[in-house]
Amino acid sequence: MLKKELRVILVSLIVSFILTVAKFSAYFMTHSVAILSDALESIINVVAGGFACYSIYLASQPKDANHPYGHGKVEFFSIGFEGAMIFIAGVLILVKAIQYFILPRELQQIENGLWVLGATTVANLLLGMYLVRSGKQLSSITISGNGQHIMTDVYSSAGLIAALCVIHFTGWSWLDPAVSLLMGGLILTKGYQLMRRSISGLMDETDMKIVDKVIAILSAHRRQNWIDVHNMRVQQYGNNYHIDCHITLPYYLELNDAHDEMKQVEKLVNSEFSGSEVEFFIHMDPCIPSCCHYCLKEACPVRSHAFTGEIIWTRDNVLPNRKHG
Repeated sequence: MLKKELRVILVSLIVSFILTVAKFSAYFMTHSVAILSDALESIINVVAGGFACYSIYLASQPKDANHPYGHGKVEFFSIGFEGAMIFIAGVLILVKAIQYFILPRELQQIENGLWVLGATTVANLLLGMYLVRSGKQLSSITISGNGQHIMTDVYSSAGLIAALCVIHFTGWSWLDPAVSLLMGGLILTKGYQLMRRSISGLMDETDMKIVDKVIAILSAHRRQNWIDVHNMRVQQYGNNYHIDCHITLPYYLELNDAHDEMKQVEKLVNSEFSGSEVEFFIHMDPCIPSCCHYCLKEACPVRSHAFTGEIIWTRDNVLPNRKHG
């Protein structure tokens, strides 16, 4: 897994470096501040790619005494660092655009610049699609975040090409800094989104999509002894997850039988999380008489109330720290 992730991010790093050089050559050719904006963003691709290489390596290191949950959270630092770099690039782009509004420069060789920019945009599109697909396959938030950033770069470059075409045919040079201002705003927004995702991961904000997925897996394979699941908490460490929860079991089960039930839960969820490891810490709760009316266990020897209906597991009853009903 580590070799695949490193290979993917190295491809991104190398391609981004080549495209950055090409974009700066287009800027020196045309003196377009909009192209300069695109080139500055590409520098971030290179810097972020280098940091991502290290974070992927560190995230793959095994748990130790100082890091009992592993090193996976470094990936949140990685996307936070990338977001901060993107945000800074957006600020620089806005400053440069304002300068060009005050002191405009004549554009040169726009047609040649368009050819260079068009080629780099196509290459970036292919790279972004490759990274997004690889990020999903490898369950890597670092690669996925890098891919999303590249795709944002593609969209902004496409808009830039359209604007330069208009400038080329109309001579409206004021569009150049105007487009740069728009690009700067979009880049600032993307940087904020990545930093927001980084902070939410470092603060262990609950990923409701993962909660829903775990609930769906347990519901689809629900066993009679699993009376209810509650107090569920999910933490993400890189592409791995740590889940705490309480599961209510018949109070008369022997310890070995109760342990086997918990191992079934862990085995079941892990079988559905391809490319990720899910670690469970499960607290076993004994059932009480108020559980009887929704308990699915047939021929229970200690049932004190008649079964009245199954309670469907949802976020509303799985996340709170209380038995159902």
